[in-house]
Amino acid sequence: MESTKILAREITTLVFDQYGTVVDMQTGLSEAVASFLKEKGWDGEPHRFVTWWRRTHFENSMIDALCDRGHTPYRQIGHRAVSYVMDRCGMSYSQDEVCWLVSQIETLKPFPDVIAALKTLRGAGYKLAILSNGDRDMLEAAKPHIGFPFDHVISVQEAGYFKPHWKTYASAEEIIGEDRSSCLFVANHAFDCIGAKSFGMRTAFIDRRKRPFGETPHQADLIVADFKELAASLTRK
Repeated sequence: MESTKILAREITTLVFDQYGTVVDMQTGLSEAVASFLKEKGWDGEPHRFVTWWRRTHFENSMIDALCDRGHTPYRQIGHRAVSYVMDRCGMSYSQDEVCWLVSQIETLKPFPDVIAALKTLRGAGYKLAILSNGDRDMLEAAKPHIGFPFDHVISVQEAGYFKPHWKTYASAEEIIGEDRSSCLFVANHAFDCIGAKSFGMRTAFIDRRKRPFGETPHQADLIVADFKELAASLTRK
C-alpha cells in the first residue's frame, strides 16, 4: 500500500461512495422494513431480507451496465429487486409497497463516525465529493438526512453506467475538475475501489466488515477500519 504521507501530500479530493460507505444501508433498511415484514407474516430476520434485496439489486445493476443498452434508473432497478425478493419470500404486495420500500433508501443516516471525520478532512483542506449509483433525485432527497454539505454530489446518471464502469469515474473527474491521480476514492466495497483504481484514482477501502480485499492487481492504496481512522491517516503532520 502507498505511504499515507505520500497520499496526504498528493491527494486534493476525496470521492466517496454513498450507499454502504457514508450511510449505513444494512442497518437502516433492516430497521425500516422490520415492522413491514412482521405485518406480512414473514418470520425471517429483517437483515436477511435486506441482504437478499441488496445482492439482487447489485446483480441487476451489473447486468444493466454489461448489456450496454441504455442506463436503467437506480430506483427502477430497486423496484425490480425488492419485488423479486418478496416473490421469493412468498409475499403478496402492492406496487405502492414496492415504491415505499425503495424510498427508504433516501432516508438512510450516516455511520456514527462519518460526520466528524468529514469535518476533519475538510478542515485539512480536502475537497469532498460523492459518486453514487443512486439517481440524481434520490441523492438530492438524501442530503438533509446525511447532514453534511459535500462539494459535489454526483450520480452515475451523468455517465450512463453503474459503477464500476470506468465512465462513472471519468465523469466524476471531469465534474470535480481534478486529475484522477489527485483523487482518493473511498468505499466500503472492494469492487468500487477496484473500478476507481483501474481508472487511475487512488483508493481507500473502509474495512468495517473485517473482510479480505481479495486478489486483484488493483489493490487499495489505504485500508482503514472506519472514517475516524481515514481522517487520522490523512491529516497527520
